[in-house]
Amino acid sequence: MLRILRQLCVEGKDTEMSLYGVKLEEPGSGLLKSFLEDNYICAGYPGVGDLEHHSREEIIRKLVAASYHGQELESAANTLDIFVNAMQDGDYVLIADEEWVYLGDLGDYFYDTRHSGTEDSTAHRRGVTWLKSLPLAAVHPAVTELLASDSRITVYSGVLPAARIDLWLGNQAGDGGSAAGSCSVQVDEATVAQALAILKAALHSTDVERQERAAVAILQYAR
Repeated sequence: MLRILRQLCVEGKDTEMSLYGVKLEEPGSGLLKSFLEDNYICAGYPGVGDLEHHSREEIIRKLVAASYHGQELESAANTLDIFVNAMQDGDYVLIADEEWVYLGDLGDYFYDTRHSGTEDSTAHRRGVTWLKSLPLAAVHPAVTELLASDSRITVYSGVLPAARIDLWLGNQAGDGGSAAGSCSVQVDEATVAQALAILKAALHSTDVERQERAAVAILQYAR
């Protein structure tokens, strides 16, 4: 785990990656805790079924069949089209509560049939590898603006750095932040041990994607 964190900080990622801000549907509902502990985000809008490989037009047809209409239909179509089709594996995502911002690396879209009821809004999911958290008051002004959007999902329209998005996120690149060759993430051995224990427990999860991510993380740490 420590090796993965260091590698992410030092090497950076492809500049073609996009950054999305995702607004919590119900702040204070416990959904943020679920996102962080179970490594996913969701799009909301229950009752339309699996949308994998669905175009925007197909998504709209399913929404209409599920009795979405008017402004709600338009908002749902926009959000689900972004979540299913625009977001890509490896893009970045930001979520926040009243005090903290969390940066993650997105995985593929999947539909969790365990939460497919018409009252459960968490079935449309993407796995997330959480990379960094920092106080909301300390983030880059562009991040604050992104997270203030009224839309449920908003794509960042500016230019992302070629590497070290963790430094850019905290607005540290030009004012005494860590050098590009080092990593600002400090993890003690007790935390590493705890993280490994969590990963080992995730190997027995009923979520196949969560099992795979845990296995990859453990194998990379063991190298």
